[in-house]
Amino acid sequence: MIIEKFILTFAPRKLEHRRTIIMSKVCEITGKKVMMGNNVSHSKRKTRRTFLPNLFKKKFFLVETGEWISIKVSAAGLRTITKKGTDAAIKEAREKGFMK
Repeated sequence: MIIEKFILTFAPRKLEHRRTIIMSKVCEITGKKVMMGNNVSHSKRKTRRTFLPNLFKKKFFLVETGEWISIKVSAAGLRTITKKGTDAAIKEAREKGFMK
């Protein structure tokens, strides 16, 4: 009975704390996200590691709606926006489901 009270009183606080810390590391234009791999030492010992995407938080101006939008975009996503234009790249990302 004591254990159940402990779980009920302290579990929600821990979950709430985790929600505020964890941030998604996904490019909203290209859909690039965290990849898993191995660190390989000189002795060929393998340990797990993560490869993080090269993300930036940037503001872009949408000409169609006349508003500023702030998105998380990778370096490859910036190149895509430069090549296609802001409106076209964001429209394509929404169609693919990378953006809301």
